[in-house]
Amino acid sequence: MGLDIRMPIGLMFGTIGVMLTVYGLISDSAIYERSLGMNVNVEWGVVMIVFGVIMTVLGRIGSKRQKAAAPANADAAAPPHGGARAAGGH
Repeated sequence: MGLDIRMPIGLMFGTIGVMLTVYGLISDSAIYERSLGMNVNVEWGVVMIVFGVIMTVLGRIGSKRQKAAAPANADAAAPPHGGARAAGGH
């Protein structure tokens, strides 16, 4: 099966992480008084970006391996030359 969900997940987390980080950087620091002055938006935005990059890289590596293995699998799945004709008698 050729479904690799790592690429879309990586791109989604990376995009949301960038948006969250930018929001944390441009927002008013007064809203972070409840979190003991920690800018949790920037911190978790960076965590999401790192996770998104890791997933995207793993997805690219997996797709390259799958493409490299595809020609070898195609040769193994193909019937031998003339096998279908010899059995059918045409």
